[in-house]
Amino acid sequence: MRMVDIIEKKKLGQTLDKEELRFFVDGYTAGTIPDYQASALLMAIRLMGMDSAETAALTMAMAQSGEQSDLSAIPGIKVDKHSTGGVGDKTTLVVGPMAAACGVPVAKMSGRGLGHTGGTLDKLESIPGFQISLPKERFFDIVNTVGFSLIGQTGNLAPADKKLYALRDVTATVDSLPLIASSIMSKKLASGADAIVLDVKAGSGAFMKTVEDAYRLAEEMVAIGRHAGRNTVALVTNMDQPLGRAVGNSLEVIEAIDTLKGEGPSDSTDLCIELAANMLFLAGKGSMDSCRTQAAASLGNGSALQKFREMIAAQGGDPAVIDDYGVFPQASVVQPVYARDRGYVSRMETQLCGTAAMVLGAGRATKEETIDHSAGILLAVKTGDYVEQGQLLATLYTNKQAALSEAEDLLQKSIVLSRIKPQVQPLVYGRVEAE
Repeated sequence: MRMVDIIEKKKLGQTLDKEELRFFVDGYTAGTIPDYQASALLMAIRLMGMDSAETAALTMAMAQSGEQSDLSAIPGIKVDKHSTGGVGDKTTLVVGPMAAACGVPVAKMSGRGLGHTGGTLDKLESIPGFQISLPKERFFDIVNTVGFSLIGQTGNLAPADKKLYALRDVTATVDSLPLIASSIMSKKLASGADAIVLDVKAGSGAFMKTVEDAYRLAEEMVAIGRHAGRNTVALVTNMDQPLGRAVGNSLEVIEAIDTLKGEGPSDSTDLCIELAANMLFLAGKGSMDSCRTQAAASLGNGSALQKFREMIAAQGGDPAVIDDYGVFPQASVVQPVYARDRGYVSRMETQLCGTAAMVLGAGRATKEETIDHSAGILLAVKTGDYVEQGQLLATLYTNKQAALSEAEDLLQKSIVLSRIKPQVQPLVYGRVEAE
């Protein structure tokens, strides 16, 4: 088999088989296929596309390019949840304990944030002492005793994806739907869960800017799950404004705890209930209506909060954060931001809001940058609210006095006021499941 023949075949719009895709992935991971040939194939895929069977075969080859987690030591149906990324998205910290409280084991591996989107690991590390790196045996033990554990991805999980993503970034092939879907799903499949719930974001703070594109990505990923024998569903959800009111690591953990106490923002709470209900549904816990009732009850009766408390303690963190938010890192500079005009919040340029939080220290522009866990933004308004001139829009938290001016300017630009009240957009646009 020759790489040039595989490139030629895809260039002509023909379908690649499993063996050809495996040859490509294995060879590129091992370094026997050079960047220039891999780049040529990526561009051919970008221009000619792939059918669902091809995309699934590419994904499986990528998932099998390194370590694959074997979760068979954990009894029950293990359900994973993945978000395509947004601003203020702290749902993993809530839905994991909710699912565990309802008897569904959650053994989750998460990543760090880069750019305007936050990473779950960065949020968890704002809890003093919390350990995101655990031996496999300890990880399994926590899932079996607590029902929920959240750690960092292993260094050799889907290594083909790491190499191919870096190449896509410099060859103008990032926006290929099959390549996006295979990148996300290869890591999910390698993580070993029996079923997967996907939260595909659409809007100004998401990778997919339109609802139509988000649906297309959701359909691609659900099809991959079906081909791989994993029960998979996707929710297409609104990221045209930050989820909840907190943006930034410790601030988001506090909001997650408030949500687990039944005191969180309505949008974040409603989405967490819907995501957790889908996790319960895939685990066979009843009808969707019954699963929604169970998920909501885990917030109302305190059982999900208790699971989060137990998980923090089991992973070396200080569970006192549940009751005393002063235990979290505290920002030395706290500055309110006031409206310069009056009107309805007609829309929010969510990516600008996330960038403002990054400027304050809550995110990183490069992988090498250090996160300030205390930095971030607490929003006082949401889309549809009416504000008067001089009314509080948000509060900025940082340890970088020099960053305040730029961050405030970005935030002011992100909140667009109008004399006309906007139409309310749904939080969940729809659900995609396997045919």
